[in-house]
Amino acid sequence: MFESRSDPLASRWVFARRVIKFSTIALIVIGVALGIGILGYYYIARFTWIDSLLNASMILGGMGPMGDLPSDAAKVFASFYALFSGLVFISLVGIVLAPAAHRALHHFHLDEEDQTP
Repeated sequence: MFESRSDPLASRWVFARRVIKFSTIALIVIGVALGIGILGYYYIARFTWIDSLLNASMILGGMGPMGDLPSDAAKVFASFYALFSGLVFISLVGIVLAPAAHRALHHFHLDEEDQTP
């Protein structure tokens, strides 16, 4: 997937393609996570589609729920969705930062190798 320590640093074009690829993966994960939240709020909490979108977006973005939950099942779903959203957020940060972090670390390793006698 990425070049190894002994390989030269990837070109800017290759790096840009990696950033686009990993950003696309992140957007797909966001879409799936948002879809899970929308469907859960619609079918379990019996919210309208717009209210389901609003609540799922707010939870996924880390802002918190917007409306009162009418049933215990809705509260349980909201609890699990909030935990799931936190894990998705942490995972997405890793996915998006992976190409840049790898490039920076690879660059530091190249500098080390250039300095050895």
